[in-house]
Amino acid sequence: MNNSNFYAVLMAGGVGSRFWPVSTKNYPKQFHDMLGTGDTLIQKTFARLNRFIPAENILILTNRKYKDLCLQQLPMITASQVVLEPVMRNTAPCILYAALKVHKLNPDALMIVAPCDHWIEDEQEFERNILSSFKQALQPGAICTLGIRPSFPNTGFGYIEYREKMLDSGFYPVERFREKPDYETAKLFLDQGNFLWNAGIFIWSVATILEEFRQYQLDIYNLLVQGMEVFNTAEEAPFIEESYPKAEDVSIDYAILEKAKTIYVIPATFDWNDLGTWGSLFDKLQKDAQNNAIVNGQVLTEDASGNMIRLPKNKVAVIDGISDYIIVDKDDVLMIYPKSKEQDIKKILAKVKTTFGEDYT
Repeated sequence: MNNSNFYAVLMAGGVGSRFWPVSTKNYPKQFHDMLGTGDTLIQKTFARLNRFIPAENILILTNRKYKDLCLQQLPMITASQVVLEPVMRNTAPCILYAALKVHKLNPDALMIVAPCDHWIEDEQEFERNILSSFKQALQPGAICTLGIRPSFPNTGFGYIEYREKMLDSGFYPVERFREKPDYETAKLFLDQGNFLWNAGIFIWSVATILEEFRQYQLDIYNLLVQGMEVFNTAEEAPFIEESYPKAEDVSIDYAILEKAKTIYVIPATFDWNDLGTWGSLFDKLQKDAQNNAIVNGQVLTEDASGNMIRLPKNKVAVIDGISDYIIVDKDDVLMIYPKSKEQDIKKILAKVKTTFGEDYT
């Protein structure tokens, strides 16, 4: 396959509020070096895709307030590769917007749509899985996705139910997408065996996804297709400013994936971590002798274990008699919070905003 037809759309508009106080509305998690590797999440994701997709074919889909951050952290791209939402409208309208831009550039394009906040170590296997998906996506009407084999009954992910007869290509036909389940339902999914975590990574030809929107989301399609003449020109921004806010606020899962007839899934063969919470970051990081995960800083621990600790680079901390906590020191915010309550960080963030003002959020 000709890699000049390969395109990527990186989803980089989220706020990542569960990673507060590091992630804030003005500087969200995708622009931070969350693991202390020297690269931010968006830089790592871009480099992973740039292994087999030309840099000029990678678009960054984000909120317009993050345009400068994207260009600072990815100096190899041009401003035209940063696709800006004037307002947040969930994933269906922004994916359609990007697909229309790509189609105008190359009607033969094959696209991957991927979040920019996942952690994937085996980049060679990732590349192999995506290239297989591009090949499968050449089939008429084919939509492909990667599924992650569940290691426990996680209630924080959606699931993909697939038919058990594998195709020669290594893909399985998708039976249906399932919403985030409760714990008992998640256990049933694992017991049944033909369920995968939905990683939110999708691959299709640009012609296929536009046809799916024509078929299932005609109102959004008709709204945005009016811009085809001005996409990738100076007139694009005024058109999007006026038209995009009129688009329905709907996810790609509900708008297209739950309705499409020809969807395939391949179980991923690479390690994967959805860096969605401090706990998921703790699971990913190496630990010290007391099972503490430390990002930056210099830490002396006594009678302290299972903590997720993130400090400024040159800060010294002494931690004694505290276990299973999230300890984050950033600028003018210090958070010491039980790991067991990490799902409540969004609620705490709302209280901080009410009590102390938006400057801290």
